[in-house]
Amino acid sequence: MIRIEKRIQPLRYQGIFAATSAVVIAFVVGCAIFAGLGVNPLTAYAAMGKGVFSSADAFSEVLVKATPLIFTGLAVATAAVMMLWNIGAEGQLVWGGICAAGAALFLFPQTQPWLLIPLVLTASALGGMVWALIPALLKAKLRVNEILTTLLLNYVAIIYMEHLFYGPWRDPAGFGFPGTAQIPEAAQLLRFAGTRISLGFPLALLCAVMLYYLLYKSVWGYQVRVIGKELRAARYAGFNVTGKILAVMALSGAFAGMAGMVEVCGIHYRLQTGLAVGYGYDGIIVAWLAGLNPLVVPFTAILLGALFVGGEQLQSVLGLPSTISLILEGALLFGLFTGQTLVRYTVTISGRSKEVS
Repeated sequence: MIRIEKRIQPLRYQGIFAATSAVVIAFVVGCAIFAGLGVNPLTAYAAMGKGVFSSADAFSEVLVKATPLIFTGLAVATAAVMMLWNIGAEGQLVWGGICAAGAALFLFPQTQPWLLIPLVLTASALGGMVWALIPALLKAKLRVNEILTTLLLNYVAIIYMEHLFYGPWRDPAGFGFPGTAQIPEAAQLLRFAGTRISLGFPLALLCAVMLYYLLYKSVWGYQVRVIGKELRAARYAGFNVTGKILAVMALSGAFAGMAGMVEVCGIHYRLQTGLAVGYGYDGIIVAWLAGLNPLVVPFTAILLGALFVGGEQLQSVLGLPSTISLILEGALLFGLFTGQTLVRYTVTISGRSKEVS
């Protein structure tokens, strides 16, 4: 008989165990998927490795994809530490992109060039922050479930963005393609050494370090973690729970909004289709694979970025379907859930008990 019981004592090094289990399980599931598609798993993984590490340019694309994932991973982790489930990082990213593009297009040339990027960054953070405060207020004042509200607001943000670049913000010189005009050069993030890696990457790393110290080395962060673990005790101690909900969700939205700015000002140089490609949802995997530790988030973001770049290699070299990256991401998510389950529960197998006559 198989029995599943909750562990009385927490598993030692549970974060490392959960992450390692996720990767190992994802690897095994990936082998089964490749075999089912008629491809030698070792050949497939070798092709992925070659696509990621064959050259500096190839690995630079991993960091390009990891940059928005770091921001959205931090966004999800910030909220989750307080047991708030921000599923709306995608919409907050979109609003960050909208505000970044709007600030870049409409503040230039009235604004000094050296001021433009700081203003664009601030606008993107505020855009994501305001969008996250809507479900935060509903949660704090009316106790509306934030999972539902953040998820639904994603679609509102995407539809409004499409309205802008198909309508009033559409570039009249764009030959019919949907998108705004290119943002001015003063608002474009600097790229490194001829790659597509922008200043957004070191900015994301800086944000990860700052968030770690805020959550784990400050009184404010201590109160946030206590509220997440023991809400009743926090209320009894007199913590301002409502204020913390609003502040944490605002900070979470600001990180996601900056991801939108990095995409608009560092990659596309305009607001267009391709901004909402799922980085907000991928941030959930990044955050939980990192055990909600901001310092680990960049590493898990790079891992997921490598998965995306390697998946593109599988498509071009082995002729696998374009959805192979999503399939492998699903395998990683399955491994993550399984690892988290093994951390919290123990499985015991025992023989059948004999009936007493």
